[in-house]
Amino acid sequence: MSDSSTTSPAPSTASATPTRTRRVGLLTAPTSVAPPPPDPLGRVSRGPLVVAGLLAVALSWYVWSVHGAKFGALLVIGLFLGVALFHSRFGFTSAWRQLMAVGNGEGLRAHTLLLGTASTLIALVVATGAGLFGSTPAPSAGAIGLPLFVGAAVFAIGMQLGGACASGTLFAVGSGQSTIVFTLGGFIAGSVFYTWAFPAFDGWPEVPGVLLSDHLGWFGSWAVTMLALAAVVVASRVVQARRNPPPQGTVPSARGVARVVRGSWPKWVGAVVLGVLAGAVMLVSGGIWGVTTAFALWGAKLLQMFGLHPETWEFWQSDRYAELLANPVLTEKTSLTNIGIILGAAVAAAAAGAWKLHTSIPWRTAAAAVLGGALMGVGARLAGGCNIGAYLGGISTGSLHGWLWAVFALAGTWVGIKLRPVFGLGVPKPSDSVC
Repeated sequence: MSDSSTTSPAPSTASATPTRTRRVGLLTAPTSVAPPPPDPLGRVSRGPLVVAGLLAVALSWYVWSVHGAKFGALLVIGLFLGVALFHSRFGFTSAWRQLMAVGNGEGLRAHTLLLGTASTLIALVVATGAGLFGSTPAPSAGAIGLPLFVGAAVFAIGMQLGGACASGTLFAVGSGQSTIVFTLGGFIAGSVFYTWAFPAFDGWPEVPGVLLSDHLGWFGSWAVTMLALAAVVVASRVVQARRNPPPQGTVPSARGVARVVRGSWPKWVGAVVLGVLAGAVMLVSGGIWGVTTAFALWGAKLLQMFGLHPETWEFWQSDRYAELLANPVLTEKTSLTNIGIILGAAVAAAAAGAWKLHTSIPWRTAAAAVLGGALMGVGARLAGGCNIGAYLGGISTGSLHGWLWAVFALAGTWVGIKLRPVFGLGVPKPSDSVC
């Protein structure tokens, strides 16, 4: 999630001695003060809504008719992902920063619900062999070793500097957040750098990954994952009770049925919807939801447009990646869901009255965005995935590397938080009114 994706008031220092406020719920826990009231809901942004809506419909029709139902379905899933990400303001970057800086684990508990939902559906899909459009579900274990550890930490540092994770970058760009366009540019540049410098990264020590289902069966794998997620929930509640952090900000929202299209959605709704859509990606494509492979592909295609030849680089000469580069972008899974997320978030933000461009961006913020994006591009390729492909995809399929990615990403988050003030970026404090 991007730093600026919430429209709640900026944190302020509480003048009085904070009192503990308890909000009862699946994801919530006591905070130092009550959440502030939300700002008024903005008017529908009709221009962006019409443009984004027409683009979404036209591109879906084109992909479906030219490239087939499978690719069309992936684009439509991406559209729904974008809507859900924006309306729930579902965050990874901010969630981990709030946890590490002040001990607010509400975002992390939302992750556990997302992971549990996706794990359940993916286990059902894989165990039954269900697949649409001729696909066969085939999860694989990510390798464990130095590339994973370094890549996860570097990616997390980049998240904190860039202001968004992989999925957050996409939905923030779609919702008109100009700063995150710099993050996306850096992300693509970092991905391209990795593919060019691949021989320097290839061969770092690692061992084959571990897929729990290979040892426990799919039910056993699912059960272990559920127990581990429950332990994370309990631990985060204990930490939050001890540290008594400020609450998360409150996002403007419609009421009643209008909340579906005008937002904001409760975190638990966003987590469940995103988990269902992650399962849908597995059902349609046979693989996990991913994001960052597309950035390397887009960068390579862009270089080819300018007469350069990334296809001669070692990275793009492997069978898998050579085929990706040779085929149209609109037949590549992560490109389709990524484009869908951008357009879906644009529709959602415009409908919520939250779509707007920011023309004044401090140079230090822009520099942090580019640097953070570049670090995420390199880190994601090193680790074989990002907060979606490695963290969500790994844990939801019972791959041990997903849990290890999370551990090293938390360490990287701590480093990234320490670096944020260098670029004039804020860090939550216990005395803030919101975090």
